[in-house]
Amino acid sequence: MKERIYLDWNATAPLRPEARDAMIAAMDVVGNPSSVHAEGRAAKALIERAREDVAALVGCSPKEIVFTSGATEAAAVLAGLPAGVAVRVQPTAHDCVVAHQREGDAGDGAAVLALGVVNSETGIVTQPPERGEDGIFRLDDLAGGRLFVDVVQAVGREPFAFAWTGADFAILSAHKIGGPKGVGALILREGVDIETLRPGGGQEMGRRSGTENVIGIAGFGAAARAALSDQEAGVWDRVRQLRDAMEARILDASPETIVVGRDSPRVANTSCLLTPGWKGETQVMQMDLAGIAVSAGSACSSGKVRVSRVLLAMGFDEIQAGSAIRVSLGPATTESEIERLVAAWTAARTRQRSRAA
Repeated sequence: MKERIYLDWNATAPLRPEARDAMIAAMDVVGNPSSVHAEGRAAKALIERAREDVAALVGCSPKEIVFTSGATEAAAVLAGLPAGVAVRVQPTAHDCVVAHQREGDAGDGAAVLALGVVNSETGIVTQPPERGEDGIFRLDDLAGGRLFVDVVQAVGREPFAFAWTGADFAILSAHKIGGPKGVGALILREGVDIETLRPGGGQEMGRRSGTENVIGIAGFGAAARAALSDQEAGVWDRVRQLRDAMEARILDASPETIVVGRDSPRVANTSCLLTPGWKGETQVMQMDLAGIAVSAGSACSSGKVRVSRVLLAMGFDEIQAGSAIRVSLGPATTESEIERLVAAWTAARTRQRSRAA
């Protein structure tokens, strides 16, 4: 029996060996990081090392990092903004950001512009806008005096530095870069005040209470170190070549298939394929039976048979959007795996055509 092929890295990346080793080592550190004795200081040291490593990956100061349970919790910083502050969200942003969209009474200067730097479904890159002379960030018909960026799918794959963007907030998640699930971070520009994400004992500089997930945070830090090393070594260039070759072969076999954003800036690993008349969930099941894991969109919508809000916002109709699958690669993806995917997909496409004839 052939080994399964995992091509759903945007949903979650496989746990890196470096992260696993760091987590196993952290399990033997018994102290509470808020305790002042030696055991507590040892636990605290693990957290602070990880904070430095995550900051190095994201291009910010370590003191701007607030550890959370994931990007969704980090995005809740938007819910804590004063009632009069508008939150204007890019239509193609992730659901965890769109959930906080609201209009307020104040003008652009008091509004927050929220966007995703890399779209999880299509891989399309949105460059953060520069602050205008009037202090306002503008994107299409959206504007705000503060900038919130979702970099969950960007960090480790695309050059990014929080300090360059002028953003006030950013969110990221460990398991997208090969760290453990259930840990992430809010990046908060120094000098920006927020309501605490979780009231209580005052951990994380009073921004997010609760005893820190030392084991998860240690894994996050190790994954960040490894991700930065991969990025600097140019491993994503090879991934891009594999992705582009895969798309070319699929289009040769099925010219009517649409590669979303093919002529737009995209992250190296992501391919969103629309084949009108062939439901995305059917394709996902057929690939699964062939031993290949792909998805029909954002993993946060798994189990929900619905047309992609992102694709509809981009102007695709329901039939096109309903045919979408997402193939997302990683540094461990091989040429032989891509060959198996293309062979399985084109064979399934041939069968689907014959049934539709």
